[in-house]
Amino acid sequence: MKKYDYLIVGAGLFGATFAYEMNKIGKKCLVIDKKSHIGGNVYCENIEGINVHKYGAHIFHTSNKEIWDYVNSFVEFNRYTNSPVANYKGELYNLPFNMNTFYQLWKVKTPEEAKNKIEEQKKEARVENPKNLEEQAISLVGKDIYEKLIKGYTEKQWGQKATELPAFIIKRLPVRFTFDNNYFNDKYQGIPIGGYNKIVEKMLDGVEVKLNTDFFKERNELENIAEKIVFTGMIDEYYDYKFGTLEYRSLRFEDELLDEENHQGNAVINYTEYEIPYTRIIEHKHFEDCNSSKTVITKEYPATWKKGDEPYYPINNNKNNDLYAKYKELADKENKVIFGGRLGQYKYFDMHNVIESALNCVKEELK
Repeated sequence: MKKYDYLIVGAGLFGATFAYEMNKIGKKCLVIDKKSHIGGNVYCENIEGINVHKYGAHIFHTSNKEIWDYVNSFVEFNRYTNSPVANYKGELYNLPFNMNTFYQLWKVKTPEEAKNKIEEQKKEARVENPKNLEEQAISLVGKDIYEKLIKGYTEKQWGQKATELPAFIIKRLPVRFTFDNNYFNDKYQGIPIGGYNKIVEKMLDGVEVKLNTDFFKERNELENIAEKIVFTGMIDEYYDYKFGTLEYRSLRFEDELLDEENHQGNAVINYTEYEIPYTRIIEHKHFEDCNSSKTVITKEYPATWKKGDEPYYPINNNKNNDLYAKYKELADKENKVIFGGRLGQYKYFDMHNVIESALNCVKEELK
């Protein structure tokens, strides 16, 4: 007899949601994670009364009422609205591109004036069949927006020149002809009051969890203690990279505790010029009401990923997608292993997508 119904590798949102649902109906689960904490990349560390998002800014947003009600059943959310600001050589611009941005760029005051300016720049560029990201972006929003707010940021993010990146990375760019700085179009958004840890702690309440446990170091033993494995790590690593290594972008974070109450006046400020090595500065206390007399800021640096580094973003170009298809073919034949999450499915997921995917996975299992 196996000791557990499910061994769940990874205590992030996918693993925790799956464990919660299965535990609720009496299935015995063991959740393991190589990190020293639960929550995966949504984990928050409390510093001076401030919930610091340890792996970058996480803002929950969705238009799916079922998912919104689901997460609110664990913790109450505040009404935080994501309104990032871009800093280009000391000039500040509102994001996403909207009438405030266009006024700051060109002093235009009406939607018609803004549209005319963008159209004029698109015509000047004369790009008919965009061959790379630079041409694609200019064909969508013109030269000024591209050069000040897209070019440097994108090149830092991907570690390549925009002229070397494929056009399909930018299929469209959100342009709004209203004075609205709300970044997301989703109906629901906010931050859990008290931080994301509260959700994952409630999900894993009553579930056995082992931290600082590396699946690959104890694979022989772990593979035999459960009827099924839910694997949320890298799918290519699970198969010992037999077809080759999938590529990712990584990130590096530098936290600073400052002896001041308010450093930048906004949760997220993007630095869009290439010469500044970080892509953004996050000031965490602006995500939630916080009375601390100090503040914590985090500089976020994009990094080239290599084996052993933390993978953040899958690089879904044709080469990697073709390679993933080979691993997916193996995964589809598995009777005992379920692959989930951003790394297990080699796909960029927002938090609501991860939870929805885990809930669908549970439904499939219980059919």
